[in-house]
Formats: sequence, C-alpha cells, structure tokens
Amino acid sequence: MRYIAAVQEPVTGSDDREPTAAELDAIEREMPVILAEVELLDAQIMTIDRPACELDARRIRRARRKVLAARRELTNRAASVSGVGA
Repeated sequence: MRYIAAVQEPVTGSDDREPTAAELDAIEREMPVILAEVELLDAQIMTIDRPACELDARRIRRARRKVLAARRELTNRAASVSGVGA
C-alpha cells in the first residue's frame, strides 16, 4: 500500500500559536468597525425572511452610517499616526 503525505507546510500554521501583541493591538483598534459591521449584519438578517418595514429601513440606514463613521474614524486615526496630510 502506498501512503500519500502532504509535501508542504499547512497554510494555517501550527495550532499552538497565540496572537502577537501587535495583532491584538490591531484588533483593538479595529473593534469599533467590527462592532458596527456586526450591527449592520444583524439589521440585515432581521429582514431576510420578510419585507423591510420603515423601522427596519431606518435601522439599516443607521447601521450603515455607523459603519461609515467608524471606518472614517479608523482611517483618520491611521493617517494622523503616519503623518499623512500633515
């Protein structure tokens, strides 16, 4: 019988790897955007099985504006740290 083995390292890396401090900091910086996107997704999921009423439409618009504001804030903060536009 012939065995087939992987000839390269797995793409995901080892299972015992913890996130680095830099990766955790990046996640912390992006958390407002992540939470706003989750809120938008929740609002959209609520309207999957039924037509969106006016309240649903307002909830989705509000969540989209929140996502845009969070992305803008993150971009502005990154630009100010890197000195772009100064």
